[in-house]
Amino acid sequence: MRRRKVLAALGTGAVTAVAGCLGGDDGEDGDDTPADTETPADTETPTDTETPANTETPTDDGSGESNDGGTTDGEQATLTVGTYGSFLDAPSVSPGARVKEEFESEFDATLEWAAPDQEINYYIERQRQGVDLDADMYLGLNTDELVRIDSELDDGLFAEAGDVGRVGDIREGLQFDPDGRALPFDTGYISPVYDSTEIEAPETFEGLLDDEYEGALIAQNPGTATTGRAFLFHTVHYFGEDGYLDFWADLQDNGVQILGSWSDAYSAWQEGEAPMVVSYSTDQVFAEADGADLAEHQIRFLNDQAYANPEGMAVFQNADEPELAREFMNFVLGPELQGIIAEQNVSFPATETATLSEDYNELAKEPPEPVTFSYNELKGSMEGWVEDWERQFISN
Repeated sequence: MRRRKVLAALGTGAVTAVAGCLGGDDGEDGDDTPADTETPADTETPTDTETPANTETPTDDGSGESNDGGTTDGEQATLTVGTYGSFLDAPSVSPGARVKEEFESEFDATLEWAAPDQEINYYIERQRQGVDLDADMYLGLNTDELVRIDSELDDGLFAEAGDVGRVGDIREGLQFDPDGRALPFDTGYISPVYDSTEIEAPETFEGLLDDEYEGALIAQNPGTATTGRAFLFHTVHYFGEDGYLDFWADLQDNGVQILGSWSDAYSAWQEGEAPMVVSYSTDQVFAEADGADLAEHQIRFLNDQAYANPEGMAVFQNADEPELAREFMNFVLGPELQGIIAEQNVSFPATETATLSEDYNELAKEPPEPVTFSYNELKGSMEGWVEDWERQFISN
């Protein structure tokens, strides 16, 4: 189980690309089939899921607008929501179709999904070029992506969330946007997952360096994978800015494998290349649904911690349907939708009021001590952490 050459995972010119495109392969934090994101998007039109026409007409009060914010000139309002691909079409389960069905049954409007290959980078590039975004909002935004957006775009990308009634139901500590634009809709905890029929995982970060765990861990490149970036941030949080690179140098000497995406790493782990992989603490939810042996899907919270990675949703500036988008955000924070998204996106709900099955509550594992970096802590720092990490790996 020797580690693969890191250059194969990083690609040519990786260090140069990192600062300009901290994309993610995971999009969602709990989903088990993320799409890769490596380069900024071009201006191609994203793929929309087809939405059947609805013949009902929104109620018109004479103002030219419906009571849900849509226009009423004989046409039903349409809300276009950008998101990552696996929210819509993961091989196992995905919440997108169910969210659409529930929304259209409650609102006199049509929901259209857009899933560009480059995810949020598609909209960043279109905003930079001054062309229409072709969407009203985005669902699946991470803290580090919001930091990058604000650093790259002078005029920003998102409007303030405004009046969303259920915002008070969001769990304490999950709010990550100091300017009140992005609202969390779910969260995940990044931690090692291991096969207990092969090893007993170490209990600490330092334990990963023991000889018995040589070649035992598969992780992801933090320049291209959300999980890899979160795991790197956790090591910065634990060891400090002056110590995390020393830990990674020792981990590299102990044979850690670094692959480019979560899906690459998880597939390699399932194929037996190593007994432990950086993934999500909801892994048993996916494993149980897949009929897997849960002994092969155990969770280890190193030092009783895991890195929290909330996902948010936000309305684009100049959205065609801004009020309907805010209605959608309030709808997503409702108890039923929070449960649907958590269970089908293999993540944790963002609210305290989510309706969850008993099986889910037994299988999804929360760490004793969640850790994370705030928006302000990441601002001005995260690009340097990733660049320094990649330089070290390439040079060794």
